[in-house]
Amino acid sequence: MAAKSGLSESTVGRIWRKFELKPHLVDGFKLSTDPLFVERVVDVVGLYHNPPEKAVVLCVDEKSGMQALDRSQPVLPMMPGMPERRTHDYVRHGVTSLFAAFNIADGTVISQTYRRRRAVEFRKFLVAIDKAVPGELDVYLVCDNLSTHKTPAINDWLTQHPRFHMHFTPTGSSWINQVERWFGFLTDRLLRRGVHKSVQALEKDVREWIKIWNEDPQPFVWKKTAEEILNSLAQYISRISGGGH
Repeated sequence: MAAKSGLSESTVGRIWRKFELKPHLVDGFKLSTDPLFVERVVDVVGLYHNPPEKAVVLCVDEKSGMQALDRSQPVLPMMPGMPERRTHDYVRHGVTSLFAAFNIADGTVISQTYRRRRAVEFRKFLVAIDKAVPGELDVYLVCDNLSTHKTPAINDWLTQHPRFHMHFTPTGSSWINQVERWFGFLTDRLLRRGVHKSVQALEKDVREWIKIWNEDPQPFVWKKTAEEILNSLAQYISRISGGGH
């Protein structure tokens, strides 16, 4: 740019900093194409801000493909002046999936691990939720539009359990499901640093971590209203499409 404009490199750099331009960075984005986007945002965010009485609101999803990874060499422990060191390569020992239901009121989590992620396993998880939630409470589930959440077998089960109410997030909008943020805690605090020689060892560590979490759970505070989210998105679309010029 300096060569083309005749300006010095320092001047170009100063202009970039002034206007917060960072041409060396590339970020990603994904806009939902769900025709029911607005309705679903209003519905889900409405549950967060005004949960029904005599009911529990659970954000549900599956963290699939959790790998039991063992480093190719033993981890070197932290020492004075030296961080913990790990090899960059590892040995895979299989995968498992975690089904989790995050209670937006108190931050507790109902969970089950399954080796597969099908409608069969989702139905089993619904049964686990049904057993865990007191019978006098209705159950409002926030989950994504995965096909395994809508099979005839799942719909039949829901019909037989009328206290369950399904609320779907917009397609491609996992950020609106609070359990995704909790999955981030699990990844940062356990999975990313974990060393496991078997799937069983991984599942045991995950269960133990969730047990400790539930002893001192941390609910999230959802501040954005549906109107604020939709306005922010409209402004962003206007900017990237040139509509604001």
